[in-house]
Amino acid sequence: MLELRDVYGGYGEEFILNGLSLKVDEGQVVGLLGRNGAGKTTTMRAIMGLLPRLAGDITLRGESLVGLPPYVISSKGLALVPQGRRIFPSLTVTENLLIGARAPRPDQPVRWTLEEIYQLFPILKERGKIRGTLLSGGEQQMLTIARSLMTQPLVLLCDEPSEGLAPVMVQRVGEILQRLKQAGLSILLAEQNLDLGDRRGLHHRGRPRHLARPEAGTPGESRPPGNVPRPARGGLTGPRGSPQAGCTRQQRSGMGGIAPSQE
Repeated sequence: MLELRDVYGGYGEEFILNGLSLKVDEGQVVGLLGRNGAGKTTTMRAIMGLLPRLAGDITLRGESLVGLPPYVISSKGLALVPQGRRIFPSLTVTENLLIGARAPRPDQPVRWTLEEIYQLFPILKERGKIRGTLLSGGEQQMLTIARSLMTQPLVLLCDEPSEGLAPVMVQRVGEILQRLKQAGLSILLAEQNLDLGDRRGLHHRGRPRHLARPEAGTPGESRPPGNVPRPARGGLTGPRGSPQAGCTRQQRSGMGGIAPSQE
């Protein structure tokens, strides 16, 4: 269904993803684990065409997505549930749901209408005429998931959907994602508080370091392809992606690194 092969990417001169490879099969949930800054959100942004620097191959049903604008990638069957929810605050709940709605594809395994959304999220039907800013954090997260489903995705990308929610709402979001999984929707899930993945990858500096139930071995170390230059390195350098990378000795002293010489 969705596959990433040897993907490199980042922002400016910094690499976040370093030879990342992963696969999400039809009807499968793959979980991304890792500390803050490990590359989970960047992975989602790379898939959706939102990275300024990207190399490697990303395919959906065998069709390459690299170089396509985000709205085209979305139309092909990918939907992002972004970290931090990001609803349209001036629109009502119903308007948020309808603004990006698409007709189902003929070959789509899971189809979504407004009526089906309201069955899955009854609270959204009750709040239909209320502006998004008046919803609770948990209700806003439900609205974000529901809005993404209305685009008729083949694969749903969920970036920290339980972030900032009360424990009872974390449980509710987990129940919703479990129902989507049972319905056969493919999901790539970056989440620390929910255990839904058929397979899980632990990320470290943009590489999977451990795979539970792997289908293939962890990709080995490799160098970026020639069309993506290495980040510029000035002065003393720390590990690629660290705050100290590319800094001078004086700059590092302010980061808790090597103190400047006393002369």
